[in-house]
Amino acid sequence: MVYSTANKSRLDIANDIVTGLAILTWFWILYYAFTQGIQRILFTVTFLGSIMLVYLGNELIEAYEDGDRLNLVGLALSTIVTAVTTGYMIVFYRPLLRVRVGTALPREYVIAAAFLLVILYLSYRAYGATFLAVIVGVMLYGLYGNLAPGILRHAGFSFNRMLNIMVLDFQGVYGSISRIIATWVALFLLYAGLMRGFGAFDLIMRIGLRSAKYLRSGVALSAVTSSIIIGSITGSQAANTAITGSFTIPLMKETGMKGETAGGIESVASTGGQIMPPIMGAAAFVMASLLGITYLEVIVAGIIPAMIFYGAVTIAVHYKGIGQIQGGTDKIDVESQFDERMSQKEFTLQCLRFGIPFAVLVYILGVLQYTVLTAALYTIIVMFVTGFGFPLIRTAVERGDLQAEFVGLLGDAANGFREGAMILAPIAIIIAAINGVVDVFTASGIPGILSLALLDLSGGVMLTAVVLAMIISIVLGMGMPTVAAYVIVAALIAPALVQQFLVPDLAAHFFVLYAAILSGLTPPIAIAVVVATGIADSGFWRTAYEALKISAPIYVLPFAFIYNPELVVGGFGLETFLSGVIALLGALGISHGLNYYGRFFHGSPVVEYPVRGVFFVLGLLAMVYPGEMVRVGCIVAILGLMAVQLQRPIRERLSRESATDSVRTAKD
Repeated sequence: MVYSTANKSRLDIANDIVTGLAILTWFWILYYAFTQGIQRILFTVTFLGSIMLVYLGNELIEAYEDGDRLNLVGLALSTIVTAVTTGYMIVFYRPLLRVRVGTALPREYVIAAAFLLVILYLSYRAYGATFLAVIVGVMLYGLYGNLAPGILRHAGFSFNRMLNIMVLDFQGVYGSISRIIATWVALFLLYAGLMRGFGAFDLIMRIGLRSAKYLRSGVALSAVTSSIIIGSITGSQAANTAITGSFTIPLMKETGMKGETAGGIESVASTGGQIMPPIMGAAAFVMASLLGITYLEVIVAGIIPAMIFYGAVTIAVHYKGIGQIQGGTDKIDVESQFDERMSQKEFTLQCLRFGIPFAVLVYILGVLQYTVLTAALYTIIVMFVTGFGFPLIRTAVERGDLQAEFVGLLGDAANGFREGAMILAPIAIIIAAINGVVDVFTASGIPGILSLALLDLSGGVMLTAVVLAMIISIVLGMGMPTVAAYVIVAALIAPALVQQFLVPDLAAHFFVLYAAILSGLTPPIAIAVVVATGIADSGFWRTAYEALKISAPIYVLPFAFIYNPELVVGGFGLETFLSGVIALLGALGISHGLNYYGRFFHGSPVVEYPVRGVFFVLGLLAMVYPGEMVRVGCIVAILGLMAVQLQRPIRERLSRESATDSVRTAKD
């Protein structure tokens, strides 16, 4: 579509307005973090309304650029409804909260119905028809529960009661999880936006690539490291795959790696970032709130599982790299992969520029143990100080143009504010919808029903129950960002494991969190694989197959939480450490069996595949079996088999090196 100069000018103005609205929204959030001067519910109303308006403004601009008139109309109407609803809920906040609880005026039901339609429409735009079908299905179940079969039957809600639950009683879209997003998670996503605006993501990619120079598989391993770090911050498998994959996947392919393998590596790494402390894709904050424990306890519980994930994926990716990447990577020119070259001095300064705010975050949360809101606020302040300070000091020392540098940094900050809003808005919208779904389920008694149903279907056998729980968690988490996926399984599945099978709370919640995240890798939805496939120009099923082989230990790890809960329960003690080492070695056994590039004693498939199966079973038992002696015995067997298997390749390599040295000596 060709635009005139006037059209471009209008678009520039519209973009400036959206950026300005994003900045105002963030200043309002920062003001609340400083003062906490209004009620949390009222702040959540203003937060959700303003962030939705920023998102709608951005979507309106994109629809206008695409010439999509139908969506322009839908988005314009959604903007009006959102503004009217937010304004009305603020003006009539006290009567709605304290006087008309459970009932409302006719005009309020009309406003609530319109706003609910907007939530559905935006959920569809952000996450597609599958998720929309889930929300609509739950609402229909709430309305017509009297027609449901068996134990699922309930009396059914009137349409007015549904609107009260979803909007007017300040539950539903404004409920407890939305309040956590507004007061805890939002500022961390502003931190992510500012990091991206100031160029931290670029630095992370450089760090990963610099490490790639020392191993043949280094390019692939750099993709894992950078994707995990960035993914922990963004809180979305799909978004992280798109951000880092657009860089790492083509680079892996350039070194000789197959497209499906490169896509599989990126999708697994981006998914794994969601469980990496200290942010864990923002799920850590929600988990701490739901369980009534400190954020630090959640982070400590997440360290060992994260290390198991990282170790297992690293060895799998190393094998893939050794088997496919041609030649060494010692001649990689890191700087040639970026638009601008960076000296070693500048690289060090950039590491300090972004490392100091992160160190402050870890110190405040881990050592001082301040609240999450306070820690996020101080981190943002330090981010501004270092984000502006380092470049300005460098410019002053070099006698450069301070005014031009400052104006440029203001532009970076504005982009960071807008980027943070664009990361936050879809998550806030989907959480609002999920919060409504959870409240409808709660009002209809589904958590208790599901708990009894899981017990009945499993026949009281825990293994059957946790397998069913994992399947349900994967299905419920498909296509959702991390926080949304965790919220719904934490409300529906975790209570069943705790109440019926006496699984410790923290172990049950880590189980469902990991299971829900794995939906990003599990066909047929596998949203992370879908994004990676598009970038890698590979086949979906081949890419998914590679991703599943690389991530196989992570499908086993949630079961380890159930049968060896010391991995996540009880703090970071000796028992946790030893159990973690055993589980890590078991995970390495699974990765070795599925991903090793060489021979398994003999080149014949008749030998190879059974031996691979033996490694898998031994690794599985080492991770999950509830008896220490059996687990240790499996580790001894894994290490013994690997020693025998790898003895010949090592001997052959040493022989080749010896022959090469002899030739060089003869020449000399």
